Order: sequence, then C-alpha cells, then structure tokens
Amino acid sequence: MTTYKLSNALRQLNLSASPRCLTLQCRYNSSSSSKRWLNRQGNDHYSKKAKTQGLKSRAAFKLFDIHNEHKIFSAGDTVVDLGYAPGSWSQVAVNFVQPHGRVVGLDVLSANPPKGVSTLQGNFLSPSVQQMLINFLRDRDRGRPKTAEKITEVPSYVDMERYKEATPTTPAATPVAVPKGTTEATEATNTEAASTEGVEQTPNAPNAPNAPKAETTAEKKAAQAAKEKEEKNLAKAEERKNKCVDVVLSDMSEPWFPDAGPSQKSLTNPYLRLMNTSGIAFKDHAGSMDLCHAALSFCLEVLRPNGHFVCKFYAGAEDKALELKLKKMFHKVYRMKPESSRKESKENFFVALKLKPGITAEKLEDAQRVQTYVI
Repeated sequence: MTTYKLSNALRQLNLSASPRCLTLQCRYNSSSSSKRWLNRQGNDHYSKKAKTQGLKSRAAFKLFDIHNEHKIFSAGDTVVDLGYAPGSWSQVAVNFVQPHGRVVGLDVLSANPPKGVSTLQGNFLSPSVQQMLINFLRDRDRGRPKTAEKITEVPSYVDMERYKEATPTTPAATPVAVPKGTTEATEATNTEAASTEGVEQTPNAPNAPNAPKAETTAEKKAAQAAKEKEEKNLAKAEERKNKCVDVVLSDMSEPWFPDAGPSQKSLTNPYLRLMNTSGIAFKDHAGSMDLCHAALSFCLEVLRPNGHFVCKFYAGAEDKALELKLKKMFHKVYRMKPESSRKESKENFFVALKLKPGITAEKLEDAQRVQTYVI
C-alpha cells in the first residue's frame, strides 16, 4: 500500500480553511505467484469446506485426520497449541476436550482466539515467553470455562425480626438444689488431683505405669520406610503439579524476514512470523527441525506421562535423527502425511503417543552420548 499527502490539493479545492491530510491507498498489481495462489485457494476442496463450516483455515482437516487415526484428544484434556494463528487447530482441539478441558495457544502473531481458547502472544523461542506460558498452564483454574456459582440467599433484617417475633421464647431454667455433702466431696476430689498433678514419675522406674518402651530395629525400619514413602508421594504430587499438559501441538515454522516489500511494523502484520515458509527447501527444513527440538524440550517441562506430542516438519536430512529421539521418549511414534495436506508440499507430521514416565533432559542427553560413543 502507498500513502500520499494531498494537503496542497485540498487547499486549492477550498475544502477546508485549515490544511488537512487525506490518505489515499493504492493497491499494487498482483504478481503471477499471487494469482496462482488465489486460483489454487479458490479451487481447493478443503478451503471451500473450511469456509462452509466456519473454520479458520483448511489446516483444521489435517488435525481431524490425525485425531481420527490416533485418538490424541480426550474430554477434559489440557492442550497447548504452539503457533496457533489463525486458530484452526485450536478450533478442532477445543471441540474434543469440552466441557471441562482447556486449550492454550501461543503465537508471535496477534490473532483473534477461537471461542473457548485462551491465547498468549510472544515468540516461543524466547525463554521468558516459555516461562510465562508454563506459569499460565500450572495454574489449573486459568483457561477453563467457569461454572456459575450457586448464590446463597441471606435473610434481610426485616425477615430476621419477623422470625424472632414468630418464635416463642423458652422459659428460664430453674436452679436445681445440690445436697451439701455432694459439694464437699467434689471439692475434696479436685484438691487431691491438684496435689498429685505436679509429681513426675521417673521414666526408668521399673514399676512406672507409663514408662516408654525401647524402640526395636523393626520399628525403626518401618518408620524409615514410611518416611521414604511420604517423600515419594510428595515428589509425585509436585511432579503432577508441574506436568499439567496432556497434548502438545506444534504447527510452527521458522521465523523469517522478507527481503523486499513495504515496511509494515504492526501487531497484526509483523516481519517476524512463526507460520510462513521462505520457499527455500533446505532453510525451511533446518528451521522446522530447530522448532521441533524446542517444542520437544518444552514437552519435558509440562507434558504428563502418557501424554501426546504432534509436530509439523519439512522433510530433509535431519528428520531421521528427530524420529529416533522421539522413539526414546514415547512408546509409539508415527510419521504421517494427512490426506488434506497438499501432495506437492514437503510438510509431514510426527505423531508421538504416550510419553514414557521418568524421561528427563539429563537422561536423554546421556543416552545420546552413549549412542554417539558406540557409533
């Protein structure tokens, strides 16, 4: 778009006493590649279907295909959608996790979130943004649909006064006569108990009634075992608190800066993107591998045992190493190209099911060192 200032022309036309600025927007002629893209979008079956069903984009059908084959969503799940814009994957996920589940999206772009989805804007590659997302997720009440609380009625002052008037008053209790001898006997008993209260019994006395018993070895072992069990339960509770995500979705692509074109620095159309490709096969592949590894490291922080991970990548020389890494972390790993994905596109998806318990970044690095040494 090009902007022209026409203040001199306005003064010549006497449209205003004071000079003002009129903005005129001109559209450049569409390039041949843009025309081909528009023709392809207009004739695409899934694009028409997405528009008819009110979906954000045709990418929603890729996630539909993945879920229909592997059943990655369940009602009540917590789902993280990395690179969610424009929100088609989040639309699909929120339909499967309702009514008590939650979907949280993150993207560097500012996009209107679908209904029932919580979104954050930021670059996922930034550690501070990742920590912000983790803090959001670990608060289990955030991002969930709120249920209407039952309102308890409080009686008014007039109602309370009416209730007092309607309630009959009970007569005062008459004092009961106590015999004189009974009072004296009670006082004597209390005096005797007070005199023996300050006397301490030696714990080592052989005939002491409350002497503590010597703790046996078996009792010490049982107490130690109970303490260790309690510590394990606390550690598991802390792990459950930190591992609060059931499914992690990654539909990100490497950020890139266009080489040409007008300057547009805004929230809705920034240079830095996580959803576009550059058209250079090697660059797109290398960038997608970096983002997949970053998303996988994020899974180690928040994904529960038996949780699932889905990531998009562009085929190339390094995807085999990523597949081997996924197989060390998950019970089952599938390489998938959904039917709705265009045949000429090199995009593929890894579907990793059921995260193995006890997997940490340290254990994964040790296993890779051992493999490298063996090779």
